[in-house]
Amino acid sequence: MASGELDLFGQPVKPMPSTVRRMVKAGDEILGNPPDQADFLHLVLCQVGMPRSATKERIFVRENGFVSLRLEAGGLWLKGRWVDQPLPYGPKPRLTMIHVSTEAVKTKSRIVEIGRSQREFLRWLGINQSGGSEGGSTLFKKQIQALAACRLSLGMTSERGKDMTLDAKPFRRFEAWSSPDGDQQAMWPGVLELSQDFFETLNGNAVPLDPRALAALSHSALALDVYSWLAHRLCRITRPSGVKVSWENMRDQFGQEYSNPKDFKKEFIKALRSALAVYPDAGVEDTPGGLLLHPSPPPIPKTMIRGRRSLPDSEK
Repeated sequence: MASGELDLFGQPVKPMPSTVRRMVKAGDEILGNPPDQADFLHLVLCQVGMPRSATKERIFVRENGFVSLRLEAGGLWLKGRWVDQPLPYGPKPRLTMIHVSTEAVKTKSRIVEIGRSQREFLRWLGINQSGGSEGGSTLFKKQIQALAACRLSLGMTSERGKDMTLDAKPFRRFEAWSSPDGDQQAMWPGVLELSQDFFETLNGNAVPLDPRALAALSHSALALDVYSWLAHRLCRITRPSGVKVSWENMRDQFGQEYSNPKDFKKEFIKALRSALAVYPDAGVEDTPGGLLLHPSPPPIPKTMIRGRRSLPDSEK
């Protein structure tokens, strides 16, 4: 809106935040217009996400029904010594996992190139390259190093009650190179190699996501988690009346770090509104004690996707 514009009550109109403008624009583009291509994320990571904020803990566990994620912080050999890395957190590791998963699905190879430099990879992800902030390249580099060093394990229980533990460390190899003048600060991996187990389960259990929606939600880890969850969940609902999910269950899945249920609900509703803005076909209804999820078409038309998913569903 133009500067100095007044609303119906004669009050100055506040400029729309850039994140809101981005979501509104993406929602308009998505409505009735399928994307040119799809992005992908592992089915389990659509149900249980990584940490959303920094933590001093070295182990992170998140459960949802029949699946569980265990993330352990690790270390990297840097400048001739082992350096402990924190647990990865926030939007950047999520966007990175989506990118490398998408490339692995499309190329059918677990060797994924991530560019000749960090700047090139940031450009692929559409991330602001300015330094000195959470969106900057310096902090992003720390996040991808933390992601490369961590150990990721998936726990699953089949419909027959059989338990399975999968060592799914996503990056088996983290190769780095330095600038010609020997500046180790320029160190950046040119290639990531996915573990065989993760790659094999990804091929059969990749959830298609709309890249336009992901770009619009790239500022919020919780909004990315909610969107990915809805993309996985809504198209699997077969009950015409829908499925109710209680606030207690959603807090167990998305908000274990919130000590106050009211704080979680406030933040979740904000993230849900953002996700729904870029998922126009999502059928989600407010109901006493929780949300009612209705059968809905996936964000990516099934005609664009081949293959099937085989891991156990965490919600019936």
